[in-house]
Amino acid sequence: MDATSCLDVASFAEAYEMSELLEEANDFVLRNFWDVSATAKFQDLQAEKLLDFLRCDGLCVPSELAVFRAVISWIQADPEERQGQASLLMTGVRFPLMTFREFREVRAVNLRMECFGDKDVELYGSALKEFGFGFPTTQDQFRVRRPREALVLVGGDQLNPDMGYRIPSRELWFANSLRSGTGLVKEVEWRRLGEIPDQPKFRHGVAALGGRLYVMGGCYFYTKDDIMKSAYSYDPEQDSWKRLADMQEFRSNFSVVVQGERLYAIGGDKEINTNVDSVEMYNPDTDSWSFVRPLDQALSGQAVTVLDGGIFISGGFDCKYVCLVSMFLYHPERGTTYLADMACDRAQHCMEALRGRLYVAGGVCNLRKFYTDQLACEVYSPVTDSWTAFTSLLVPHVSAASAVLEEKVYILGGYCQEDYSESGLVHRFEPSSQRWENMGRLPGPVTDIRACLLRLPLHFRQRHTGEDYCSKQ
Repeated sequence: MDATSCLDVASFAEAYEMSELLEEANDFVLRNFWDVSATAKFQDLQAEKLLDFLRCDGLCVPSELAVFRAVISWIQADPEERQGQASLLMTGVRFPLMTFREFREVRAVNLRMECFGDKDVELYGSALKEFGFGFPTTQDQFRVRRPREALVLVGGDQLNPDMGYRIPSRELWFANSLRSGTGLVKEVEWRRLGEIPDQPKFRHGVAALGGRLYVMGGCYFYTKDDIMKSAYSYDPEQDSWKRLADMQEFRSNFSVVVQGERLYAIGGDKEINTNVDSVEMYNPDTDSWSFVRPLDQALSGQAVTVLDGGIFISGGFDCKYVCLVSMFLYHPERGTTYLADMACDRAQHCMEALRGRLYVAGGVCNLRKFYTDQLACEVYSPVTDSWTAFTSLLVPHVSAASAVLEEKVYILGGYCQEDYSESGLVHRFEPSSQRWENMGRLPGPVTDIRACLLRLPLHFRQRHTGEDYCSKQ
């Protein structure tokens, strides 16, 4: 399903009473409304159906101005027939979420209609009234979207309030909803999920498999004896943790991925300034770890993700802790196949798979004998084995977490190598617009956190514990 076909899919599903497919298609429209509104099929929507989408709280748009523009484009596709429905459709536009600059466009469009003799079309008066008075409650001043899967944050560390020392964390948080406010203002509603039943940890590994969250390895402080090999799983249905078999190697600053029904722990540091080439596989059925084919060289701080069943590994530190430009495909039995190098060297970065491509962002790069922030971003195409630059990060994100949620790449937290200040910000990349959006701040630890997507029971999404946190830009 894509932006050009989703409305046809929805019509088909409705005609044949396929409720699950209809729900999926309608949700796709809401998630990708701006892209869908640019298609020819959008112009064929019935006014009632369009109004249903406009009034939906989960409509996902860059700003409310995008909603207004979509309505105007629909009207202009058949102005003689549709201008009479303009006032009704405008009730689906939340004018109080516009800035004054954006609202000027509403006035300009109204004047343009008046100039063409459309005296009966009055958008501006009612819109101005709504814009001036706003919504009665704070809750209504956002479009609130609740993704089906929850973006879960695990562990990490941060400076204490007086910046005297660092505090490793056991905390788990999840993003319960995404909120679009006035203009380009975005927020995430974070809720506390619980704590890891282990020592606090950072530079650890996390993954989701079979509806469970897996957490393993990492550090609980900064001395050479603080690296861990313990592993735990969390079952959200039972809200319970289980201690698993330890990994065979101590690992921090490593990667964990899921391929098939197995977990793979790849590389990492086993001691301070000593990284490893080993890879081990976890079998949930037997609760056991076993070594598989090692990497060609020791690595830590690399980024790893799975695309079309293949394990891709980019960058990282070599055994001398030099940032690499390498990209390769790893197989647990056949080993390494090298691919085209990245344009930029990097380590402690993020890599995520989206729409058949691999997006790489953040981290550090070499600067003589030291490191500096890597703001440049690039995307890899497996079809052409080539890299292309895309929009650079707005701020540094070193040792950040990342995830793909509803076809957008999220980079969460990290720090700035230049001055070691923490970045508690969340940025989201939208491939269609090629823009990074500021999604507000993290609720707790910001450095060396890890993230993944997990389906949570409904009661987690509905309950209010008093420990919610709404991020602010």
